[in-house]
Amino acid sequence: MKIEHSKIKSALLGIAVGDALGVPVEFNTRKTLSENPITEMIGFGTHNQTPGTWSDDSSLTFCLAESLCKGYDLQDIAHNFEKWMYENFWTPHGEVFDKGGTTEIAIQRLHQGIRPYHSGQDDINSNGNGSLMRTLPLAFYLFDKPIEERFRVVREVSSITHAHIRSVIACFIYVEYAIQLLKTRDKVSAYKQVKIHVPEFLKSYKIHSEEILLFKRILSVDINKFKEKEISSTGYVLHTLEASLWCLLKCNSFTETVLCAVNLGDDTDTTGAVAGGLAGILYGVEHIPSNWLELLARKDDIVKVSERLSEKLE
Repeated sequence: MKIEHSKIKSALLGIAVGDALGVPVEFNTRKTLSENPITEMIGFGTHNQTPGTWSDDSSLTFCLAESLCKGYDLQDIAHNFEKWMYENFWTPHGEVFDKGGTTEIAIQRLHQGIRPYHSGQDDINSNGNGSLMRTLPLAFYLFDKPIEERFRVVREVSSITHAHIRSVIACFIYVEYAIQLLKTRDKVSAYKQVKIHVPEFLKSYKIHSEEILLFKRILSVDINKFKEKEISSTGYVLHTLEASLWCLLKCNSFTETVLCAVNLGDDTDTTGAVAGGLAGILYGVEHIPSNWLELLARKDDIVKVSERLSEKLE
């Protein structure tokens, strides 16, 4: 089964659009946004950026996609992350304006010569969403690979910055769901498949049951059955994954999904980006509002990297 180029393009644009919608209101509370919800692409606000500006979430996603255009090479991916932080590579306007603490420390370690297999932090307090937010391009590279290889590669790429197994599992579930979306084009069927094969694999891999249990609301229940007040949207990796899946499964269009994600508040750009990538795959670029795309920073460059990645995967 072949991946359509349009799916790669719509996923990358979906990430950037969701991210850019959330950038101006990052750290705003849910209450604040319920009173003044985001309905259009605006600018300035939290980071004082022009409309259509995306953050480190998209930058590091595009760094990963750029590397995958040459094949899978962990050192090259890590090098692109360094170039982003130290040379403004794949930034929207030539400067880095937002970066997570765990990611920054890991990239500093890379810059000091530590190899990417050992650069990420693996302590329990290093489970922010910094690897989840950038991992979606792996779904295209791993689409037809065995599940053991999919897990290994996701673990390696997450661990460049976030090496704790909790972050790895979150990234793995996200990539697996994206792959199922590409195969089934049905968000409910894709979710059912993830709930069947991911727990089976994690148990066979002998991952500690307490870590697997943390993902119970996704893997054993139906995350979309929870009420909004039961969904958190902080920068904690589990919260971001739950919130993004919740928005996708509850909503019925690209626009509705990303606005739902952003208006949950707190880590608005990352929830928007993570949900936006999945919504891009599900609904396609033709369902991303054209006025949002027109404002999007470096839209043509994003389309070009999606084309290069598609050509490589063919």
